[in-house]
Amino acid sequence: MIERLETGTRMSKIVKHNGVAYLCGQVGDGESVAEQTRECLSRIDALLQKAGSSRNGILQAIVWLADMSDFDEMNSVWDAWVPEGNAPARACGEARLARAELKVEIIITAAYAEPDKSADI
Repeated sequence: MIERLETGTRMSKIVKHNGVAYLCGQVGDGESVAEQTRECLSRIDALLQKAGSSRNGILQAIVWLADMSDFDEMNSVWDAWVPEGNAPARACGEARLARAELKVEIIITAAYAEPDKSADI
C-alpha cells in the first residue's frame, strides 16, 4: 500500500511504502547557507515525525547546493544535526535551485516502523 501525506496537485510532502518514507525536497529561509540549512533540517524533523520516523531512521540524503563553495558551512550544521553513528548514505552536488535566493535543498529517504498488522487479524 502507498500512503501519501500532504498531497497537492504537484506533489506530496511524504510518500510512504513498505516501511520507507520519501520526503519531498526541503529548503529554508535565511541569508546564509547555515541559516537555510538549519531551517531546512527543522522542516525535515517535522516531516520525519509525521511519517513515523526520526533522524535515526534516515537511510539516504541528497543535498543540493547552489554553490559548492558553501559545502563546509552547510556541513557544519549538518554534522551537528546527524545522530552520531547513524549517518545516512549521502550525496552532495551543485545545482541551480528553484529560486535565486535558495542556497540549499535536501531530499531525505527514511525507514519508519509500520504498525503491527497482526492486531487487526
